[in-house]
Amino acid sequence: AGIGKCVALDLARRNARTILACRSWERGQAAVEEIRAATGNPAVLLKLVDTSSMASVRAFARDVLREEKRLDVLVNNAAVTGLPFAITPEGLEQTFATNHLGPFLLTNLLLG
Repeated sequence: AGIGKCVALDLARRNARTILACRSWERGQAAVEEIRAATGNPAVLLKLVDTSSMASVRAFARDVLREEKRLDVLVNNAAVTGLPFAITPEGLEQTFATNHLGPFLLTNLLLG
């Protein structure tokens, strides 16, 4: 939803192979189908990732590096706000992990 979906739509309109990295399969798949229908670009894909989980980020990066020949653009757009204080299973504060640590780790893992 929001800025991330708009960016994905614009990239797909430019005929780019576009991977939506989402926490929710249902919401992500709905966005994929909407973007494909709006652009006619069948190369819009969904991969699941939860940036509050470093294990999820590592698995996502491993899959992208294994399955994709190249990565030209990475848009880090995941963010949460207003959550109650919570600690992830990895011992990290959830908002900080989601908004900062996960995207930082993902970027560094994908740099190659």
